Amino acid sequence: MALTHKAQPILHPSVAQALHDFVPAGLADREAFCLRLQDIYGAPTATEILSAMLTNQYRCYWLNPLQPPPKADAFGGEPVDSLVGVYQVPVDHPITQHSAATDGQIYIQNPSSYFAVKTLAPMLGEEVLDLAAAPGGKTLAIAALMKNTGRIAAVEPIRGRFHRMQANLRRCGVTNVQFYQRDGRSVGRLVPERFDRVLLDAPCSSESRMRWLDQQSFEQWSLRKIRETQRKQKSLLRSAYAALKPGGVMVYCTCSFAPEENELVVNALLKKTDALLLPIANAPKNIRSGLTRWMGKELNPMLTHSLRIIPKGPWDGFYLALIEKPQ
Repeated sequence: MALTHKAQPILHPSVAQALHDFVPAGLADREAFCLRLQDIYGAPTATEILSAMLTNQYRCYWLNPLQPPPKADAFGGEPVDSLVGVYQVPVDHPITQHSAATDGQIYIQNPSSYFAVKTLAPMLGEEVLDLAAAPGGKTLAIAALMKNTGRIAAVEPIRGRFHRMQANLRRCGVTNVQFYQRDGRSVGRLVPERFDRVLLDAPCSSESRMRWLDQQSFEQWSLRKIRETQRKQKSLLRSAYAALKPGGVMVYCTCSFAPEENELVVNALLKKTDALLLPIANAPKNIRSGLTRWMGKELNPMLTHSLRIIPKGPWDGFYLALIEKPQ
């Protein structure tokens, strides 16, 4: 009886060329990383992503309505497509040294991160949980949309990041936030069904923020670390969902490409709870629907409602899922 062998995956020629041209030798398992991108997005998009990861080309910012506005046309920024109120400037623009940035009149943030808060859509007077809040940019965006009404609980376990978040938000004029230095995995047990909305921008491998010209951004990457991070993400998501009121909504997001940190985490929640996934409105053009199959395993079909932002122009790669807890 003849033995059969499973064919080894092969890089598409365009992806192999991008690996050769862009991906540094210092990235562990660099071929595996490229193969995974190819499996997730297909060869043409994977090739574009590998090229886009060479270096940052833009900085983006939005005007903070909780502070007096800066002078008009102070920066010459161009509007970011698909996201009203967010602007982009070249990465070498001295905007980070401008007094409007240091005084909190503007906030420098990638549009993918800001879009996560727009998707959460907090309302005036609500009670909102930001479960992995540091450095505070998304908490600020929540407070701005709520016009400093209601209450935000900002949770961060790491002491240094916690204190930087406090200083950051106070500088930016946020007054409706309470700070908690604790592990987010305990919050759902301590305050079950408390919050109208929850944001979990989960700690992740930050794959989409790796830049080939910045070795520090990718030197810690490995498949093993992705699997380790997934365990924490699943626990955080269970805690976030437990803290959500019936009828409430939450956003789970990461800046990772890895399905293990994205669809598989949400899929685990869908298996164990009554959670529902909702379609995400007003998405940018550069998106893909969430995966419903990975490594030969079928996932919950509702994951097509989640989305992947493909890194392009000023947008970082991002994954978002909008989750509802039924009444």
